[in-house]
Amino acid sequence: MALHAVHAMPATPDARDALGATAAHGDPCGLRVQRFRLTVIEGPAAGLRWQSSAHGSSVGSQPGNDLLVSDPTVSRYHCEIAVEGNRAAVIDLGSKNGTVLDGVAVKHAYLRDGSLLRLGASVVRFDLAAESNRVLISERQQFGKLVGVSPAMRHLFAILERAAGSDATVLLEGETGTGKGEAAEALHRASPRAVRPLVTVDCGAIPANLLESELFGHERGAFTGAVAQRIGAFEEADGGTVFLDEIGELPTELQPKLLRVLETRTLRRVGGTGTVKVDVRIVAATNRDLRAEVNAGRFRADLYFRLAVVRAALPALRQRPEDLPPVAAALLRRLGADDDQLMLLGTPEVADRLASAAWPGNVRELRNYLERCMVFQDALPLADEPGMPSAPSPDERDDDDGDLLALPLTVARDRAAMAFERRYLELLLGRQDKMVTAAAAAGIGRVYLYKLMAKHGLRRGT
Repeated sequence: MALHAVHAMPATPDARDALGATAAHGDPCGLRVQRFRLTVIEGPAAGLRWQSSAHGSSVGSQPGNDLLVSDPTVSRYHCEIAVEGNRAAVIDLGSKNGTVLDGVAVKHAYLRDGSLLRLGASVVRFDLAAESNRVLISERQQFGKLVGVSPAMRHLFAILERAAGSDATVLLEGETGTGKGEAAEALHRASPRAVRPLVTVDCGAIPANLLESELFGHERGAFTGAVAQRIGAFEEADGGTVFLDEIGELPTELQPKLLRVLETRTLRRVGGTGTVKVDVRIVAATNRDLRAEVNAGRFRADLYFRLAVVRAALPALRQRPEDLPPVAAALLRRLGADDDQLMLLGTPEVADRLASAAWPGNVRELRNYLERCMVFQDALPLADEPGMPSAPSPDERDDDDGDLLALPLTVARDRAAMAFERRYLELLLGRQDKMVTAAAAAGIGRVYLYKLMAKHGLRRGT
C-alpha cells in the first residue's frame, strides 16, 4: 500500500470501505486494510503471485520491486498499486510499453476485483483477498516541526519514529512545499546522531561543476581557483547526518560517486589520491518519482535502490484538509503571531476558506499566505478566490494616491500587496540567472515561483 494514500481510510471502529479499511481491533493507533493479490497469468513469469503488505506494491523487472516480473518488455519500475481511500489505483511509472487496464491504456486508474493489467508482454490479475494488513499509526500529532492529526500524517510519524532510531538511509518523497526539509531535520534531531552536525546540500541549486566539491571536498590546486583544501559536506557531517535535497537533480556523472560513498562510506576529494572514511547517516529528498527517472535513464537503478532503504511519502496539503487548522496555528506561532492575530486568523470562517483552496505550493504556500495576512492584519482573499483583484498595470502602479480613498480598504490593500509581489518578482528575475537560484533566493519552491509568474504575466527576462 502506498504510504501517501492512508489519509482517506476511515478511522472509526465500525467503518469499513470497499477495500476493508477498518480500525484495528483493540488497537486505537492502528488501521487495517484489506489485502490484495497480484498474479502473473501471461508472460515469462506466468504463475508468479504476490500478496500485498503495508509497505507498498510496485511492479517491475528491477530487484527491489514487490512483484518482480522477469520480462524484458516490463520496465524496471513499471507501475504501482496504491490504496486511495476506498479504492485501489494503478499508477504507471513512466514505463516504456505502458500500462493497459482491462484493455485501456492508463496513467492513473482505479481497479476492480479481477482486473487485468497488461505490462508489455505480461498480464497481471488483481484480486481482493480475505485477509487484512495492519497499518501503523503514531499516537503523536507532531514530529519536529511537522504537524498533523490526519491518519496520513500519523502514519508518516510512525515511519519517521522507527527510522530515527536506526542508521538506515531514508528517501523522503513529496510535492514541493510539503515539508521534506523539516522531516529531515526532525529525523536527525530524534536520532542518536543529534549531537553531531546536520549538513544540507541542495542538489538542484548548485551548478553541476561545483556540486562534486560541495559534496566531497577538493584538494588545493585541484582546479582553477582551488587555492586551499576544502572539506565537503560528507566530511563536515562526520558522525551526523547529510541531507541531500532534490536528489533527483543530481547530475548523472556524480551518481556513481555518490553510490560509492553509500556502499563503502569512503570518498575521494576532487584532485585527491587517497580515500577518506566517513561516518554519516544519509537522508535524501525529491519531488520527483525516482522510479520514473530510472525508467527514463536519468537516474541509476542501483543508486535508487541504495537510497530507498526506507521510503516516506509526505502527503500534499489538499489530501489532508483536517490538518489545516493545526498546521495554520503552528505556522502562525512560528511566525510570531500574537493572541489577537491567532484569534483573527483562527476563526471557523477562515478555516473554511483555507479548506476550499487547492494549495499547490502546500505548507510553504500556506505559510506565505498567513504571513501576508499578519502584515495586513486581516484574512486576505486567496489567489484563486472570486473577486481577487488582478495585478495592476504599469500605468496603475505609477499613479499617485489621489484616488486611493475611492477604493474600499480591503481592495486597496490587496492591490498594494499585488503590486509589491509583482515588483519583488521583477527584481528577483532580473537579478537571478536561473529559476532554481531565483526560487532559492526567495525562499520558495520553483513550482510556486512559476505560479506567481503566471499570475502576474511575467516571463524569464522580465
